[in-house]
Amino acid sequence: MLFVAICVDKPNHLELRNHTRDAHIRYMTGLGDVLKFAGRIMSGPDDTPSGSILFLEAESRAHASALLDEDPYRQAGLFEHTAIEPFSASLGAWLEGQSIA
Repeated sequence: MLFVAICVDKPNHLELRNHTRDAHIRYMTGLGDVLKFAGRIMSGPDDTPSGSILFLEAESRAHASALLDEDPYRQAGLFEHTAIEPFSASLGAWLEGQSIA
């Protein structure tokens, strides 16, 4: 099942994000096909990173949460809030040629 994780950084934690980024990227890359898509949320007039959105293939919400528990960003305490929800893609260019579920 596909899950979306929306992870919002704690305010004024850009230095922690930058310090932990290489370990985060290594971990996420190591997930292989489990990680479908990921990227930073950008905020403010200078588009400062302020969170992350990840699409993960997991057996359950608990499994998706367990995968995020191993993320160096989460282990370092970067996130103020994390929401993990089932996701069903229906429309968009990335789905071209696929039927709408």
